[in-house]
Amino acid sequence: MSSSRPPKPVSASKCKMTEIVLPNDTNGLGNMMGGRLLHLMDKCAAISAQRHANRVCVTAAVDSVEFQSAIREGEVVVIESHVNRAFRTSMEVELNVWAENPLEETHRACNRAFYTYVALDEDGGTVPVPDVAPNTEQEHERYEAAAKRRDIRLVLAGRKELEDAASLKEDMLTALQHSTDAPA
Repeated sequence: MSSSRPPKPVSASKCKMTEIVLPNDTNGLGNMMGGRLLHLMDKCAAISAQRHANRVCVTAAVDSVEFQSAIREGEVVVIESHVNRAFRTSMEVELNVWAENPLEETHRACNRAFYTYVALDEDGGTVPVPDVAPNTEQEHERYEAAAKRRDIRLVLAGRKELEDAASLKEDMLTALQHSTDAPA
């Protein structure tokens, strides 16, 4: 358990933000600037992290940001976030972004990202956060996948040895087994 506080459901950390894309938010092509979108995503993720931890939380890492579809001027940006899993003092927050065109009544997926937040005390030191209690099958899958992504982050950052990345071992062994089973 990450803290002495009881686990919290994913639903306790959910956040949904909407904002219209104005000319000042766009580049020369009339698309929302990536930095502006990342700023809004960071705010949404911070709300989810703070709802989960009941503490001030700061961004520790941003990874796997996928820009799948440009968001145009005049469209409405919808950003949803939630905590997938909590570790000792950190949390993985998943963000999903959609664009709505109110004139055409369309809704399309645009971005997905994973942010890591750390909870802080009044002096700026890290503090333990409650565990996440996944309730649905999808929440359980996201919970397990978050541990794998964390191990990958830590290995790539040089903060963990690959042989110590327990959540990756089974996947790696399975992948190796499949590669040796394949016909030559």
